[in-house]
Amino acid sequence: MIDILKSIVLGIIEGITEWLPISSTGHLIVADEFIKLQASKDFMDMFNVVIQLGAILAVVVIYFNKMWPFSLKKEDKFIKKDTFSMWFKVIVAILPAAIIGIPLDDFFEARLHNYVVVALALIVYGVAFIFVEKRNKTLKPKIQTIADITYRDAILIGCFQALSLIPGTSRSGSTILGAILIGVSRVAAAEFSFYMAVPVMFGASAIKLLKFGFDFTNTELVILLVGMVTAFIVSVIAIKFLMNYIKKRDFTAFGYYRIILGIIVLGYFVLKGV
Repeated sequence: MIDILKSIVLGIIEGITEWLPISSTGHLIVADEFIKLQASKDFMDMFNVVIQLGAILAVVVIYFNKMWPFSLKKEDKFIKKDTFSMWFKVIVAILPAAIIGIPLDDFFEARLHNYVVVALALIVYGVAFIFVEKRNKTLKPKIQTIADITYRDAILIGCFQALSLIPGTSRSGSTILGAILIGVSRVAAAEFSFYMAVPVMFGASAIKLLKFGFDFTNTELVILLVGMVTAFIVSVIAIKFLMNYIKKRDFTAFGYYRIILGIIVLGYFVLKGV
């Protein structure tokens, strides 16, 4: 029962931090310091990735009509060309992360999953968000909708997403930041980032599951499912909050949050003597 409660807490953390540009992996690494499940390291490495499937399903549910490329309405054409075009751009955008991440997954996990990397990434990208938002106060986005994103824009955004392979960076954070830098509006940047997450996280989860295998104990299976369901419910709330928030405000507050959290993480582990 204690592990199930811990799984719920981790699911809440995942559901919030997967979509806000503050790094879900970074938060889960820090949370592991205080919320330790009675499970093997291999299971926890898999859990921290596969729990994101719950969060991804929230995107599918919220944006299903925009993401599904077929229409059953008589007044519309069966094939929605704009939706197919969007998915082709998403595929192009996820290629950089796939090309780098798949062969180097074990390297990143072994060398970069530590508090120093997480803390520095939180701080650096926090500063970047503040700088970019100050710069953008005098600029008007030239790309207002996802339909306006070109294939060149998509590959550039994908290159920024590849930076999220570094723990603490934030997949949504690096993607949104890159999109804003090339002139995409905040709303379009966030929404495109959500769509990119679907194939990326399904792929990452599949890799982790294949490495771990499907030989779960009953307890492990319950812990994983509880975490995923919690992440799904919280993600629905977090996504709707973020989209309403950025229609009126920018990402500066998230930048300051990242800097403060990064400093706290560094200070805690330094004082602990790790």
